[in-house]
Amino acid sequence: MAFDIDMIKKVYEAMPSKIEAARKMLGRPLTLAEKILYSHLDADMEKKDYPRGSSYVDFNPDRVAMQDATAQMALLQFMQAGRPTVAVPSSVHCDHLIQAKVGANADLSRAKHRKRRSIQFPCFGF
Repeated sequence: MAFDIDMIKKVYEAMPSKIEAARKMLGRPLTLAEKILYSHLDADMEKKDYPRGSSYVDFNPDRVAMQDATAQMALLQFMQAGRPTVAVPSSVHCDHLIQAKVGANADLSRAKHRKRRSIQFPCFGF
């Protein structure tokens, strides 16, 4: 489920109206973070101003992107849940794969080779 074009189209087609509704409700321009959060607000959540740091809000993400160092716990919890697939496309972005040892070209080549040999996790869409 790494790429679901219908789901992606649905999310992006609904965004402008959700953002405009949030802008009208708040009566002010929105930050980028607010646009993202209000456009992913769970349908059962009341449409209101949620004070930062003191509100509990449910969201429906359309994608989960994790960083390699912090994704480990999420991967372990998913495996323990016993589910065969994730609910939304998920990916781990490994930004520590290139080790500086010889020089830029050789180091990049070695990292690409090691990545090709790495274990694949089909249930995560990697």
